[in-house]
Amino acid sequence: MNIVTSEQMRSLLAQAPANPRVVATGNHVPPWALLKVIDEALPEYRLNMLNAPAGISTREGVSHESCFVGVGMRKLPTLHYTPARLSLVPALFRSTMAPDITAVHVSQPINGKVSLGVEINVMVAAIEAVKERGGLLVAQVNKHMPYTYGDGEFPVDLFDAFIEADESIASEHGPAAPDAATAHIGELVAGRVGNGATLQLGIGAVPDATLPGLARRHDLGIWTEMFSDGVLTLDRSGALDDTRPIVASFAFGSQELYDWCHLNSRVIMRRTEITNDPGQIAKQPQMTSINTALQVDLLSQANASRIKARIHSGFGGQTDFIVGALHSRGGQAMMALRSWHPKANVSTIVPMLTEPTTSFQHSAVITEHGVAEVFGHEEKVQARNIIENAAHPDVRESLWEGARELGLA
Repeated sequence: MNIVTSEQMRSLLAQAPANPRVVATGNHVPPWALLKVIDEALPEYRLNMLNAPAGISTREGVSHESCFVGVGMRKLPTLHYTPARLSLVPALFRSTMAPDITAVHVSQPINGKVSLGVEINVMVAAIEAVKERGGLLVAQVNKHMPYTYGDGEFPVDLFDAFIEADESIASEHGPAAPDAATAHIGELVAGRVGNGATLQLGIGAVPDATLPGLARRHDLGIWTEMFSDGVLTLDRSGALDDTRPIVASFAFGSQELYDWCHLNSRVIMRRTEITNDPGQIAKQPQMTSINTALQVDLLSQANASRIKARIHSGFGGQTDFIVGALHSRGGQAMMALRSWHPKANVSTIVPMLTEPTTSFQHSAVITEHGVAEVFGHEEKVQARNIIENAAHPDVRESLWEGARELGLA
């Protein structure tokens, strides 16, 4: 295991070509110490990262690339956003986004291997791509990163160099208690989930609010892009089928969650090409996808990506899981959101999207006002259900006017 000093790592990185593309672990566990060394070693470089958090380098000489934009890159003039379903991002590393340097965050070694821990995602493909083209594979090894089983395990001699870091990766803030509206949405969502269903779990107010209802189920499975502390709740309540592995691509949560994941044979972390493959998702029994959006229109088109046409986030895994869930036997794809956006003071249900569409053709749209059945109904019935069962009462008349203009009433 080639552990080097920061100075030695800088010397190694200096061998990279001019303005190299650096693909780095993103989301909630960037390799901060390693990124600092990279920033010191390279006068110019392109930082490619999914859902980059605040704190990444934004100095002159650094440009930014992403297929899912996080707060660290959002609104930057140096951002180059490439639209792509998350399941297809790995293919870009073999074509238009080939890495010169791949920088990852790993666990301490066990039996000659390190693990990517709680952030597998697209980084397996980035590792393979950089090795295939003779680039540099470097890592930050951290005792706080759990060792997880699955696609993120790699022999230590595959890496060109490691630096050591002692950085906590746990979230310091647990989920806030849901307000009345969100709690009701959670109840309505949970009420549609049957025993034996397979869940796509996310992070946020609505997934958290569904947990009390889901904890009363049994034989649930998990096949998801990511999971958080909610899995602990389901596990302790006996709601999970302990004969089925928990399959995910990344995780985010408390130290307790990470301790639970460490060397847990029930948790199998898979690369994005597997977890987000609609064909694999469709094979899961009663696959239940729960997503949210910024806006939904009367055709059940959802915008979850853009505000005033400017990129806010990206497709992520929403499109992958909605398609996969709809093809699953007994599956469903729910779009759950507040009917009114409190900050913008506008309805989230609109006659027709004026922003690009992220996803469409959901099973149902669910707000605090009720459940609007969508899939399998003709478009006029879809529109009526959305207006009468999901939209805020204050805007229903204007939505009916919009429906008539669109020929949906």
